[in-house]
Amino acid sequence: MKIETFAEPYASPDARWAAVQSRDRAADGVFYYSVRTTGVYCRPSCGARPALRANVAFHASCLEAEAAGFRPCLRCKPDQPPLPERQAQLVAEACRLIDAAEDTPDFDAVARAVGMSRFHFQRVFKTHAGVTPKAYAAARRAARVREALLDTGSVTDAVYAAGFNSSSRFYAGSEAMLGMAPSRFKAGGAGEEIRFAVAACSLGAILVAATERGICAVLMGDDPEPLVRDLQDRFPKANLIGADVGFERTVAQVIGLVEAPRIGLDLPLDVRGTAFQQRVWAALRAIPAGETVSYTELAQRIGSPAAVRAVAGACAANPVAVAIPCHRVVRNDGGLSGYRWGIERKAALIAREKS
Repeated sequence: MKIETFAEPYASPDARWAAVQSRDRAADGVFYYSVRTTGVYCRPSCGARPALRANVAFHASCLEAEAAGFRPCLRCKPDQPPLPERQAQLVAEACRLIDAAEDTPDFDAVARAVGMSRFHFQRVFKTHAGVTPKAYAAARRAARVREALLDTGSVTDAVYAAGFNSSSRFYAGSEAMLGMAPSRFKAGGAGEEIRFAVAACSLGAILVAATERGICAVLMGDDPEPLVRDLQDRFPKANLIGADVGFERTVAQVIGLVEAPRIGLDLPLDVRGTAFQQRVWAALRAIPAGETVSYTELAQRIGSPAAVRAVAGACAANPVAVAIPCHRVVRNDGGLSGYRWGIERKAALIAREKS
């Protein structure tokens, strides 16, 4: 019986030299190359000026290159973690500095503290965090406001505890920050009226819920009871009102969307999430019916190519099935990945849009 053997990538000197010439990032960490005339060793992807083949030698590790008398390149820093990892560490440090700031931080000072220029810092931060430093700071301040509203005795105390230096600045953006009036949020959402109804569609049970501003939840499952409990957990102190006759038209429109996703939904949505989640959800709604994208491509579309896992998390957090079409996101190989309301439903929705 013939046994086939497969060569390791970059096993031969010719394959390694080709990787160096093309600056192949996939080869980083697999091997290193040194240049005799400069006395340095580099990663294969190093952007340094190309060397002559006759002056190049290959090494299995940094230690091997240094034992041969070469020093690490100051440009690609082969003896340090890869650039994306180093950048992620700097962004994490920047996040800690922003979190520690009592007021709106000086982003130029934060950039200098992590050793970057202002514009490079903005670009690197957005790539790794998924949002700009300003948006991150606003989200952290909103989180502090929510915590303070639940812990302090008054809205005014919470405003100053969260770092606002005037109540007017807080109230100017409080509705967008909290999704409701501060006094109502402090009461745990008490007084918020949410109409809902549970119905049946071809994919099982479906729950539709809406505030006065728009649809806030579309949930699907096998049984109605878990869907109602899910809604109660989402809005524990809201006033949940069983659907009236006027709400039936809304439910019918949502069911129509499930049965024929290409028709779209001409109803307002009231979905609350972080700035990053809102960006992902907006990008999802821009995907035409009948088309699919990968999580990687979706991350690229929102300008955060390194935030693939965060994009997947935002898709999983989507509270409005079908209307925000997270079912249109698939794996890089085109296969179906996890779907909050079941892989079978995801496959059915995609098939309906393509037929």
